[in-house]
Amino acid sequence: MTRLEARGLTLGYQDRAVVEGLDLTIPDGAFTAVVGANACGKSTLLRALVRLLEPRAGEVLLDGRALSGWKARDLARVLGFLPQSATAPEGIRVEALVRRGRYPHQSLLGTWSSGDAEAVATAMADAGVADLADRAVSDLSGGQRQRVWIAMVLAQQTPYLLLDEPTTFLDIAHQYELLRLLRRLVDQGRTVVAVLHDLNQACRFADHVVALRAGRIVASGTPAEVVTAELVAEVFAMESIVVPDPVTGTPMVVPGR
Repeated sequence: MTRLEARGLTLGYQDRAVVEGLDLTIPDGAFTAVVGANACGKSTLLRALVRLLEPRAGEVLLDGRALSGWKARDLARVLGFLPQSATAPEGIRVEALVRRGRYPHQSLLGTWSSGDAEAVATAMADAGVADLADRAVSDLSGGQRQRVWIAMVLAQQTPYLLLDEPTTFLDIAHQYELLRLLRRLVDQGRTVVAVLHDLNQACRFADHVVALRAGRIVASGTPAEVVTAELVAEVFAMESIVVPDPVTGTPMVVPGR
């Protein structure tokens, strides 16, 4: 099933085009990893998929309707987004920030329900920040802050999660903990789209890989179909060999000399 797709998408900033004529289908109920070298258009694409960037041409469709036709609150109940960098309001505490993820589900009177409280508690536990609830966000390390932002997006409880480099600032243990969590959410029926820099992590956890180069899709499909030594050379200009991951059997990229 396809619910989220882009058709003929052209994106850019001022007089510079970043993405041109791109067609993309996001598989529903799957984990899609978007990979590519720096400045190839990955973040720009994600911003367009959540209506934070207006296309110069083409359109993004959700359930067959252009995103431009959706009300903001309705869209926020379907698409959850974690940007590459986010700034918390001055002095805000962790739990208060995570609670903001419940905004799309609030009534006009802003009534707080037991369901809201449960969603926040579950999100904080899943993101590993429950013990930080009363801490000021500004006092946290970069990795801790990243996990708080992840908790806020999880509290939104959207069927779609789009995350731009979600493993940024996380140590390797927390990176894998987060990716396992995203994998569990997909197995429970959610759809995840994440920009990832680590090809081996993308291969291990994603069902679908989209490789970008200079604003164009050069390959898309399963990790086994997409991640080859030829693809790594074309997209990253790096010599490598691709071997089976000894744990999962998925492709594993080993840099060449």
